[in-house]
Amino acid sequence: MSLGPTDQPDELGAPSQKPAREAPTATGRSSRGEGKGKGTTIAHIAEQAGVSVATVSKVLNGKSDISPATKAHVEQVINAHNYRRRASRTPRSNVIELVFHELDSAWSMEIIRAVEMRAAQSNLNVVLSELGGTFRAPRALVDSILERNPLGIILVMAQFDEAHIEQFASRAIPVVVVDTFGEQPGSIPSVGSNNWGGGFAATRHLTDLGHTRIAVISGPKKSLNSRARVDGYRSALESAGITVDKALIRYGDFYLEGGYSHARELLSAANPPTAIFAGSDMQALGVMKCAKELGLRVPEDLSVVGYDNIPLTEWLTTPLTTINQFLPLMGETATDMVLSLAQGEEVRARQINLATELVVRASTAPPGLG
Repeated sequence: MSLGPTDQPDELGAPSQKPAREAPTATGRSSRGEGKGKGTTIAHIAEQAGVSVATVSKVLNGKSDISPATKAHVEQVINAHNYRRRASRTPRSNVIELVFHELDSAWSMEIIRAVEMRAAQSNLNVVLSELGGTFRAPRALVDSILERNPLGIILVMAQFDEAHIEQFASRAIPVVVVDTFGEQPGSIPSVGSNNWGGGFAATRHLTDLGHTRIAVISGPKKSLNSRARVDGYRSALESAGITVDKALIRYGDFYLEGGYSHARELLSAANPPTAIFAGSDMQALGVMKCAKELGLRVPEDLSVVGYDNIPLTEWLTTPLTTINQFLPLMGETATDMVLSLAQGEEVRARQINLATELVVRASTAPPGLG
């Protein structure tokens, strides 16, 4: 079976058949480019790249069913010929895509409220997506977002593959990351907090109170934020002359269950900690629940520090000492960055790390009060 010009496989080195005439666009008009080569057409690009006209069209339109290597090769040929892409005829929607790895937390609601408030001031709508606890967006979601053609995208504790980022870039759809989960391409702006400083301040508060056996329950080990908070914890212990005990370092999930299960193991040990620094307020609540079940009083028998300063922490029976990372400001800043980029403006900084502060409440006290 012979291959026609639009049936060639999407791979480099595949046989190429020169089209007999210039391929029409969906509107029936010529696909001739307007670059420095007057006769440069999609068909010419396809011939030079050794791929089909359909593959070139997919690259120009940001489709996802193309291998990254093929896409990069075709883009190189397009750029070499100064082929001017035809502007999209689909008008940009008045939507900001807000993508979370998971929505089931008060932490998420703080970000959502801030983004929606800022978007409403610009007469924009917000579309929420959830990855169901995973951290990498599937292709189906990417295709849905491309179909909606949003003004911009805000990723919260979530990631796109580099090929997907390139797709959004080819459509001039800006992407901003909040509280990055892992390494992101340097070209993507991000907003976060000083996680190392927060971990240091939380632990230093406990050492200043006289605690020497302090445990930490951070978030997932793959998370840069989690590791930074643990690094701050280590540094605070070392600066206080306390040897770091690896048995007291745990990585959870940022949620109640993680705090609860790790606290049960730690507090049931032969030499339990007198204080626990939890890498999120939700995990701190899990720690406090576990302590109560084991007959321990907070803070008389166990001091607990959280991270986030979500609103409910000050309304607990024992209000929680925590690290405030100014979640509403993070959401507002990310939205402002998306709006600036969508208007073709440069942002003042590609990576913004907001300051954190220690909020002391009733859940911490010197050890041995009971």
